Amino acid sequence: MAGMSSRAASRVAVLMGGPSAEREVSLSSGRECAAALTEAGYEVTALDAGPDLCARLQQIAPDVVFNALHGRWGEDGCVQGLLEWMRLPYTHSGVLASALAMDKTRSKAAFKAAGLPVVESIIAPAEEVRRRHVMDPPYVVKPNAEGSSVGVYLVPDRANAPPALAATMPAEVMVETYVPGRELTVTVMGGKALTVTDILTTGWYDYDAKYRPGGSRHVVPADLPAEIFAACLDYAERAHACLGCRGLSRSDFRWDEARGLDGLILLETNTQPGMTPTSLAPEQAAHAGIDFPALCRWMVEDASCNR
Repeated sequence: MAGMSSRAASRVAVLMGGPSAEREVSLSSGRECAAALTEAGYEVTALDAGPDLCARLQQIAPDVVFNALHGRWGEDGCVQGLLEWMRLPYTHSGVLASALAMDKTRSKAAFKAAGLPVVESIIAPAEEVRRRHVMDPPYVVKPNAEGSSVGVYLVPDRANAPPALAATMPAEVMVETYVPGRELTVTVMGGKALTVTDILTTGWYDYDAKYRPGGSRHVVPADLPAEIFAACLDYAERAHACLGCRGLSRSDFRWDEARGLDGLILLETNTQPGMTPTSLAPEQAAHAGIDFPALCRWMVEDASCNR
């Protein structure tokens, strides 16, 4: 099924919440998307995704599923597989691209094979990371398959002790070379990069900085040298393509100004970026002249399955 017209897709189920660590972010995205789609003229049902999701979807029988889930199960190919099985067109990327992007190690391998700039990282037992420095500081420790900066630890240069990882961290974690510099991000919509945002914070761009009011400031478009701006757009489009993404994606970068183009590093690609009107992707769409209801409508019309 390719993209559907707004006439064909009158009933939309918005999936939100779910059991992941990003539940609250997803509920916020889902509420905003449901309101925007209602404003755009669709018959909308909001669903908090739980174990009865399949039965609920069979009962509702939507024309399209708007996937506003974030994190595990909703963003890693699991719910996409369910929707493929049910033959329900859905927004964002398919099973393989979703699973690949969520697995940071495998997505970095795909980026590297495509000639995109990434930093070295290893997968190590969390217990070992708690006991000793498994990499020379500075480095970053994070789960291999979470988003929204959930469970991210920054170990600074000359740190005396390894990080005291929370007990909730997975048994194995990613340890990645720290990249200094500016935090940049690019949204890709239908294969085309929109613009570059410069994310300004007073410290590390962690979960609080992303979602707490006043936690960060966004400069759209980013004030960058033309070469760096163009490279961000190019790298984001190539990342979207090499993972096999569709719909909307957002790629995150760090740029060390002192190193010029060599200092621009691709961190990761998010196949289901935050979807409130002030989130990074909708903010970039607004800069391109696409308001939030129009963006949500485009995503419904772009929905598909079997690819």
